[in-house]
Amino acid sequence: MALFRRGPAALPSPVGGSQRRVRTALLKTLPGRAIVIGAAIKLVDLVVVSAAGGLPAFLAVVDTVAGIAIALGAGAFLLRLFVLAKRRLLWRVRRKLILSYVFIGFVPAILIVGFFLLCGFLLFYNFSSFLIQSRVRALGDQARFLAQSAAVEIERAGAGSAAAIVERRQEMASREIPGVSMAVVPAARRCAAAAGGPAAAAAGTTASVARAAAEAPITAGAWDHVAPPSGVPAWIGCDGFAGVLAYAHRSAAPAGASAGDTHMLVRAVAFPDVPDPAYAVVVDVLLTDALRRHLQDDTGVELRSVSAVPNARGVAPMPGLAAGPEAPAGAPGGGLLNNLVSLMEYRDWTTGETGTLLMSARLSVTELYDRISSSEGMAGRSFGQGLLLALFLIGALFLVIEVIALIVGFALARSITGSVHELFAGTERVRLGDFTHKIAVRSEDQLGELAGSFNQMTASIEDLLQQAAEKKRLEEELRIAREIQMSLLPQGPLDMKGLSLTALCVPAREVGGDYYDFFRLSGNRLGVLIADVSGKGTSAAFYMAELKGLVLSLSQIHPSPRDLLIAANRIIADNLDARSFITMTYAVIDLDAGRMTYARAGHTPMMYLPGACADEPRQVRVLAPDGLVLGLKIDGGELFERLLTEESVMMQPGDVYVLFTDGITEAMNDRDDCFGEARLADIVARHADLPPDRLREHVLRSIEAFVGGAPQHDDMTMIVLKVSESWTLAPSAAVVAGVAGE
Repeated sequence: MALFRRGPAALPSPVGGSQRRVRTALLKTLPGRAIVIGAAIKLVDLVVVSAAGGLPAFLAVVDTVAGIAIALGAGAFLLRLFVLAKRRLLWRVRRKLILSYVFIGFVPAILIVGFFLLCGFLLFYNFSSFLIQSRVRALGDQARFLAQSAAVEIERAGAGSAAAIVERRQEMASREIPGVSMAVVPAARRCAAAAGGPAAAAAGTTASVARAAAEAPITAGAWDHVAPPSGVPAWIGCDGFAGVLAYAHRSAAPAGASAGDTHMLVRAVAFPDVPDPAYAVVVDVLLTDALRRHLQDDTGVELRSVSAVPNARGVAPMPGLAAGPEAPAGAPGGGLLNNLVSLMEYRDWTTGETGTLLMSARLSVTELYDRISSSEGMAGRSFGQGLLLALFLIGALFLVIEVIALIVGFALARSITGSVHELFAGTERVRLGDFTHKIAVRSEDQLGELAGSFNQMTASIEDLLQQAAEKKRLEEELRIAREIQMSLLPQGPLDMKGLSLTALCVPAREVGGDYYDFFRLSGNRLGVLIADVSGKGTSAAFYMAELKGLVLSLSQIHPSPRDLLIAANRIIADNLDARSFITMTYAVIDLDAGRMTYARAGHTPMMYLPGACADEPRQVRVLAPDGLVLGLKIDGGELFERLLTEESVMMQPGDVYVLFTDGITEAMNDRDDCFGEARLADIVARHADLPPDRLREHVLRSIEAFVGGAPQHDDMTMIVLKVSESWTLAPSAAVVAGVAGE
């Protein structure tokens, strides 16, 4: 029995765990404490209110603060709850895909449908408002024409015929426009007109008509909406008036006229065409039931009611008679298209001030579309109906596709997320170091291929790590090789009396095959060498190192550049790969004799710019003696020896010599244009007065500006040698040079 009593107490209770979490949240967090303290203060205030019947001012402030604390604490808990729910809800990729589809695919589709429905509504609404207002303006134009024609006819016929003319005109107009009323009223105006006999004769007729209208108003028509006007207000000019007026029946209170009590009429005023008209013809057109039906038949829009907007300037509808022939306002119907409101401007008859009328109308899209399409004839109408049917079919197809896409999206999300879960589990195993884990391939699609690729990746990841370590080791070795190669080149510029020499070498890769050197020889002589091994990379760098030792050894044996190149060719041809060769230019500068002797083994030409004191013009010359490249295994070296020539040039103060490899002149930009020897010669000529190191920098900056973002495709090496302006030839050497010149 004891065992049975202890068992339930030892089991974890979900209810007890929830209670502990709630207690911890309320008592051990800042928002929870704010809620508890605020609730306690509220409870105390409730007790005080029950006992004393009210709260003191201090307790009222405390009660407000407690309410704010409860609101802030509840807001903090709601924010935490939202973050937790979002984290748990969106942790699974499946839910993310479903929500992304809803927001990316389904919601935009609903918005697109709503957008086009709104566009269609705005289109038909604006078009219907335009139809109503244009129809009302057309009624105003008809009323103006009727008033003008009646005024002209009365002026011609005389005062005795005024009543008959107005009666006849009103009867004829009412056949086309029901609800027309006409009146002839006295009016005094000063209008500009030509003076003369006809005008003076017409003055008597105008005055007689005005007197007759003043004694007894000349009217025609019912005039059961408003009283006929007794005159024309002063704000109406000689050109007359045609516009919209508003009136309300006398049975309604002026201050609280309902929307259905306000009515609209179209009034036109016209004067006779005389200098001083004394009367005017007024025509009123009412929006009767027949006219509204006619308007609906013409436009497909039913005008239901009219109301006046309150105006701060005191503009209000004028008083009407106790009853009128207008059609009662239609009962408001349900739906957005049954209560469309459009605005129209109306005039106050007494002051001429403007007000605004709200016209409530019912729009039938079908009737409006029929009115629009009926003007095209039967063929056009049938075509329009066909297009409308096609539009509905496309819309229905769009909805069907959206439903199918939603179902397919859920199915694809389930399939994708299942594979993603397998990949997630696999990556966790790999992260822990288990490279033997394999994912089961359950489908023959891209996800199955992805699972297979993951299995292959885990199988080869150890090899990739080893390859990465090996690559890092090779990069380090190449870095060391580059440092060693750069150490084989002369370090810094040459400081020799009478000469200034500087050089540079920029490999295209970590190591390169370009080589330059300058070294002192016996007898105040200097050896200058520049070479280019075919190809790039490690093999070219090895040949370059071999060439350096060979040239340094041969330069002590052969004082002639030609002899040195011949000897070097014999040695290199036996050791060089059959697919490689070397181009080289070697020069020996004898400062005592003032002569440079050089030979070229297939290398790029040397540029020579004579000094300012030279006899020939100061322009860049290309020194390119004949010679074949080193290392070709054509014969025993006889062809190389036969083609190789040696030349000499006497040096003058200010002479500039530039030796370079093809990486300088063949530097290409994005359009595959080469820098070229012409640009190099132009830079040398323009900046020859600069020191060699600054001239070298000008060349480099020009190449960089020309190449732009194009990659370097070949090693770039250059030697710039300049004879000092203060250098003078020794006397004995000068005599020898003079004899040689003769």
